[in-house]
Amino acid sequence: MSRAIASLFGAGLLRPGPGSWGAAAALLPGAALLAFAGPLAVAAGAAVVAAIGWWAVARELERTAERDPGWIVIDEAAGMWIALAGLPAFGWAGVAAAFALFRLLDIAKPGPVGWADRRGGATGVMLDDVIAGALAALVLAALGFVLPTEWFP
Repeated sequence: MSRAIASLFGAGLLRPGPGSWGAAAALLPGAALLAFAGPLAVAAGAAVVAAIGWWAVARELERTAERDPGWIVIDEAAGMWIALAGLPAFGWAGVAAAFALFRLLDIAKPGPVGWADRRGGATGVMLDDVIAGALAALVLAALGFVLPTEWFP
């Protein structure tokens, strides 16, 4: 079960770019939750995904010599949902912006994202994406204050 969760039920096995596939796989349920229940529900869901993900990643890292196997993408799901929680309301432009910004921060690993990635273990695997998602959420929330609602609901 931990392998299925860590790979986000196989999304991490898709190529190229398993991290992008993992974030995309998490996008639809996260966006639906945002649309129907709002940002606080998405944030709560992200916390649950992160906790379950940490457990699954810890178990899977015990079985491999790899530091951060590419097929583990549950961390992208947690980060993606955190990014979505920064949107004030559902809108496809905002969802697309959340995806793009989260992936940019996750790949570039600026500042605290890179620091978390270097920690290693399940904490490092999960924490860099949680921080990337939080940074994306902050940027998206700030944009929500300055952009017209037609562009960024």
